[in-house]
Amino acid sequence: MQLSPLTAISPIDGRYYKQTTHLRNIFNEFNLIKFRLYIEIHWLKKLSNTTEIKEIPFFTPKEHYFLNNIIKNFSMQDAKNIKKIEKITQHDIKAIEYFLKEKVDILPNLKKISEFIHFGCTSDDINNLAYGLMLKNTKKIVLLPMWKKIIDEIKKMSVNYKNIPFLSRTHGQPATPSTMGKEMANIAYRLIRQYHQLKSIKILGKMNGAVGNYNAHILAYPKINWRNISREFVTSLGITWNPYTTQIEPHDYIAELSNCIRLFNTILIKFNRDIWGYITLNYFTQNRNNMTIGSSTMPHKTNPIEFENSEGNLGLANTLLNHFSHKLPISRWQRDLSDSTVLRSLGTAIGYGIIAYHNLLKGINKLIINKQHISNELNNNWIILSEAIQIILRKNKIHKSYEHTKKFFDNNTKINSETIKKFIQSLPLPKSEKLRLEKTTPSNYIGLSKEITNDITDIT
Repeated sequence: MQLSPLTAISPIDGRYYKQTTHLRNIFNEFNLIKFRLYIEIHWLKKLSNTTEIKEIPFFTPKEHYFLNNIIKNFSMQDAKNIKKIEKITQHDIKAIEYFLKEKVDILPNLKKISEFIHFGCTSDDINNLAYGLMLKNTKKIVLLPMWKKIIDEIKKMSVNYKNIPFLSRTHGQPATPSTMGKEMANIAYRLIRQYHQLKSIKILGKMNGAVGNYNAHILAYPKINWRNISREFVTSLGITWNPYTTQIEPHDYIAELSNCIRLFNTILIKFNRDIWGYITLNYFTQNRNNMTIGSSTMPHKTNPIEFENSEGNLGLANTLLNHFSHKLPISRWQRDLSDSTVLRSLGTAIGYGIIAYHNLLKGINKLIINKQHISNELNNNWIILSEAIQIILRKNKIHKSYEHTKKFFDNNTKINSETIKKFIQSLPLPKSEKLRLEKTTPSNYIGLSKEITNDITDIT
């Protein structure tokens, strides 16, 4: 059966393939091979530029052009040829080495120095830098722009809803009011922190041989400062040099990335659940066109499917990200191969996240706030002013302020503006304090929520 969105095993390449297009241009076998080839060629060029290695002359412009074109013109057929070699070698990196040696045979001067391809390298010298470049591109091209878009949308919600007070719920029970804008600002601020955390995480890389000690390098060229060569090469790729490794780069930074992405996703799970709940409470309705079906049997329904989809896919992403952060920093002694197969699923974890982000944004764009319902519910819950009353009693040093207030609210089944006003009048408070309490309503008892919300627009 031919592979297509209808036959793919993973929904990332099936049902949701359009949402993960940008990611597909980074994480797949073809691009992994291409990134590996890129590292091999640039390491060869670095060796050529090392004057102490007399056996490799400086490459001519023609030779640089030829090597660059191997990467630039890398084709699907090239990748297939490498996979054919791999079937014989049973080693993916060795297959790339042999493929490159075949390529350079065309130019006599390159053919002469072909044994310097993969010189002093262990497989992870190539792999760790290839994955480093993939994750670097993912951060820059995919994650940070998408995160910024989500943050901007939620900040926009905070601004649009800053003047809409609503009934808060703590432990699911009616509680001191907030504004919908302030609650969106809470989420935005948490996401902004993770955005900057992701931005600050350095991609690490190494190029130091079989167990990280440059053993073969020093044996062949004892007078070369191989640590300096390694540092220059790794940093030339836009990756931070890791000077202390075994055979593999220890992947601590991937664990850090995974934890950061996982926390960003977790905050969004909370957001999805809150919005789902607000839709259930009729705080929001959802815009839909005439052809949208909410239920196969109940025509009246408009289900919050985007937020449910987002929550589910964030959960899948986080499961993998959690495994990465626990597994990847651990390797037996100087090397085992258990990280190799795990690293191949980096794109899968991020892919589930991208699907979730798209659906979350789609869901936000369908929301319509139900101001009248929110206002009606708030005005039907004068009971929440118990906090306001007892705190003013405390301020005025009234004995058993909390207990006195609690007794009134416990003994009155009907709490509204009139019963509250009578209670306030009965309290042993100065006239000015009574007047302040009488002017307090569920709609204006919102503290500094508007001011706090205004500040979020300045936080980037």
